[in-house]
Amino acid sequence: MTAPRITHVAAGILLRPDGTFLLGSRPVGKPYAGYWEFPGGKLEAGETGLDALKRELHEEMGITVTAATPWLVQTFTYPHATVRLQFFRVTGWDGEPQPHEGQSFAWQTPGALNVSPILPANGPILRGLALPPVLALSHARGLGIDGWLARLDQRLADGLRWLVLREPQLAAADYRALATEVLARAHHRGCRVLLHGDIDLARELNADGVQLPARIAATLERRPRGLDWLGVSAHNADELAVAQRIGADYALLGHVAETASHPNEAPLGWPGFAALAGAGWPFPIYAIGGMNADAIATAQVNGGHGVAQRSNAWSTR
Repeated sequence: MTAPRITHVAAGILLRPDGTFLLGSRPVGKPYAGYWEFPGGKLEAGETGLDALKRELHEEMGITVTAATPWLVQTFTYPHATVRLQFFRVTGWDGEPQPHEGQSFAWQTPGALNVSPILPANGPILRGLALPPVLALSHARGLGIDGWLARLDQRLADGLRWLVLREPQLAAADYRALATEVLARAHHRGCRVLLHGDIDLARELNADGVQLPARIAATLERRPRGLDWLGVSAHNADELAVAQRIGADYALLGHVAETASHPNEAPLGWPGFAALAGAGWPFPIYAIGGMNADAIATAQVNGGHGVAQRSNAWSTR
């Protein structure tokens, strides 16, 4: 059977500081006319994805891209074509978008769209936009349970909206008790909580999802049912491939910098992270291991979505 011809496309997610993003409608005369999508277009011969993105956004809407970082790659088969879309997060541009091709534009809030229908290939991308640039991992081991819960209350009051409860030192009964308490506090404040490693417990306690170590993810044939969010920890391309196979929403990749928790393991470093994260995965990837807030931009330049933090997430600085 002949492999389908793949059309390579660059697409831009224009992001404003408040987190809203731009969608455009497909003009009359194109397939799926009237559907909403992220603006962009086909790569021409010899173009890189970034080159094509800049050219297309200038032609389509008259803006000049000044800051863009690679994000996700999505392959999708329509009745008329198979497309490989390379998405970029666009955070800087000159000019205001103008409808040069008769399309309409609408600024949207993640999780609260008010336009439809959405072009099918763009649907999964919207889920990734709901993820924060910093993913917090719990740190009861370092702060003590009572001390960490007090710190958690402070972070929740300050707007924390995502948390992975990872405490491998706790016995199963103690982890269950802590998870029950954390879920009550976090859900009251509108914060999602993913449990670590225990799919059944996450279902039982109505957690928002689960973060799986690579060794557990590798045993699964498909995405666990009954959970809204699924993250996978990875250290290499094979483990990222497992995350893709089971339909993970995101992956943690590391460790990137030297950390006290991995004293005898060589870190990936940013070049190693970039080589893995930039290989064309369909989900956001977080850099983990020695990450502080200053590393967010570095992670994004190197193809990541942001950073995952443990001890630094609970600093009082």
